[in-house]
Formats: sequence, C-alpha cells, structure tokens
Amino acid sequence: MGTAPRDVAVLGAGMHPWGKWGRSFVEYGTKAARAALADAGLDWCAVQSIVGADTVRGGYPGYVAGATFAKALGWQGARVTSVYAACASGAQAIGTARAQILSGMADVALVVGADAAPKGFFAPAGGDRPDDPDWLRFRVLGATNPAYFGLYARRRMALYGDTADDFAQVKVKNSAAGAANPYARYRKPVTAREVAASAVVCDPLRLLDICATSDGAAALVLTSMDFARRHGVADPVRIRAVSTATPRYPRTVLDLPDIATDSAAAVPEPETGFRASIALTAYEEAGIGPEDLSLAEVYDLSTALELEWYEDLGLCGAGEGAKLLRDGATALGGRLPVNASGGLASFGEAVPAQAIAQVCELTWQLRGRAGGRQVADARVGMTANQGLFGHGSAVVAVR
Repeated sequence: MGTAPRDVAVLGAGMHPWGKWGRSFVEYGTKAARAALADAGLDWCAVQSIVGADTVRGGYPGYVAGATFAKALGWQGARVTSVYAACASGAQAIGTARAQILSGMADVALVVGADAAPKGFFAPAGGDRPDDPDWLRFRVLGATNPAYFGLYARRRMALYGDTADDFAQVKVKNSAAGAANPYARYRKPVTAREVAASAVVCDPLRLLDICATSDGAAALVLTSMDFARRHGVADPVRIRAVSTATPRYPRTVLDLPDIATDSAAAVPEPETGFRASIALTAYEEAGIGPEDLSLAEVYDLSTALELEWYEDLGLCGAGEGAKLLRDGATALGGRLPVNASGGLASFGEAVPAQAIAQVCELTWQLRGRAGGRQVADARVGMTANQGLFGHGSAVVAVR
C-alpha cells in the first residue's frame, strides 16, 4: 500500500518470551528493547525518545517505566514518556511515540512494555479505595475478572445461541497457532475435549477458556518515513492509525470494572457500542474497512470475548461470530486469520506489553517472516483490545 502523510515506519520489533520466569519486568523489557534495536539495525544512542508502557505491580520503578528502561539501557539523554492505560497501555504508548514522530519532536522512538504478573487472577492494588470501581467490584461483589468473562459468555448464549463448544473451538484454533510461535507460553495444541474436561471457573467458562497471567515483554522501534528511507528501508511496515477511543454515554451493557449500567430512558443509546467504536475510529483514520484486512490480533481474555471482537471489528454481523469461526474463516489458512500469534490464549496477560506484542506480530506477518503461522500475502493488519475504565486500543499496520 502507498505511504500516507500520517504513516510512521516500524523498523524494529522484539519480544521476551512469555512465561513465569520469576525475574524483574525491567530485565524482560530490556531484552525486548535490545532485540527491537537489533532488528532495526540501530544503536541505542540513535533513539531520541523512549515511551514506556507502565506496570503498576513492580513497586516504584513500575510508575516510571520509560525512565526505568532508559536507565537499564544506559542514560543517553533521550526524551522519556510513561503511559498507563491498563491493557491499552501499549497502544497508547505507540500512539504517543507516533505523535512525537509526526510532530517532528523525534525521528526515532523506542516503545517498550513489560510485566511480571502475579500468580492467579489479577486483583486491585492494596489499600482501601471506596471511590475506585475496580476496588469496589472485588470488595462488594467479589467479582474477579472471570466473573465478567462469564457474564459476557452467558449474554452471548442468551442472545445468539452460542454454545460452550463454540467457545472451546476458539481455544482449539488459537492453541494451534500458538504452537508455532516461539514467544508463546503455551505451545501445545488443545482439543475441544480437553477444554470441556478442564475445571469450571465461572460458568459456562472453564479454565482453558480463560487466559492466564504471565511475565513477558515487547518492544518496537518506530521512525519517521524519511529516517527509514535514509536508513535504507524503502518499504517498511507502517503504522497508519492508532485508535484510543472512549465510550459514549449512555453505556447500557455491563462492562469491566463497572457494577452498574447507564439508563437510556432519557438519552438514546449510541449507534455504535464501545468496542465497535474502537475499531471504527481506526478504520476511519486509516481510510480502510474490514474488507481490506489480511489478519487481525484481538484481545481474547476469554474464548467468548474473541467471538465478540469478530463482530465489533465488522468481520461479520451481530451474533454471527460463532459461524465465522466454525466456517474456518478466522483460522490459519482461512479467509481472515484472527490471532495468528496464538493470542492471549497462548501467551497469557502481561498487561503493559500485550498491545505492543500484537503489533510485533503484525510486523512479522506483514514482512512475511512469521514462520509456520505466516498468513499468505498479508498486506493490512489490525489489532484491538480494551483497557479498564474506557481505554480503547486499536492499531492499523500496512505494508
């Protein structure tokens, strides 16, 4: 695809494998950053801006992630920014770096996200915070994240007739892709029978329907198009859009971490729901539509949630996600593979890194270097995820 005025080049992509390594997020992020710099063929001293996606679980260093990685790589005077937007942190970090490049503040930016996640499901930070809805939903309702995932799944079953086996087939698809990804934590294909035999967590979802929490890191080197050409890269992967949309009032569907919805008695519902608006904003900025996509990386916190993203990205109509899956359209070799990386089903959550990792996967796919999970003739890719408190996240990359 041709170059647009708002494109920035992706010269480097790097990751630290996902898993449970028992070490500092700084170590993971530094390794990913060095891998991205090596991929770009650039020395650390060439970086003019470093944007860190924060983790709030690493103590004091977690709150100054950009400076943490700048120090770990060696102080050299680069501009530094730190971003926190829960699971959308990585996309907002990419958006920040892109804005700096397009404004002329920097030619070369390094984006890094890394985390060392706790064992088990995420819980809010310590202390009493009765004005924090995330704290309240744990303390008042005892609602861990899988409680919401179960509600989403039950809603799909009630509205569209989705079944537990439909959800299991998402895991089957993603585990097959993850088996071909050297950075994935889980690299073993899973059968629907194994999903059905795993423990119930929040009915109807079982353990293998829900993503784990993981350690991991991802990094990107972004540059202006002029710099890429001067560096000898005439046709780089390019980021064409970054959507960080927020919801519109009223929100009538229960969404994490809220424990109530808005009334639509006086104000009509918006035409487009929140998750669909994240994608729509990205499409509009990139000047494309779902029909232009070669592949997508979406936020499969649960198997049921992946089916919703099919619909929110406009890959099919409302309630048609399970059929799209059953037809094989979203599997490797299908018409529009979704989560060719293996998704969170294969990686688990390393919160500040995952939106960056999605763009790493698009970069490798659009370069034609994704190995056994390569999508044929990939030209346009899109990522989508969502952070707590209305943080939208979508990135469009093209080649």
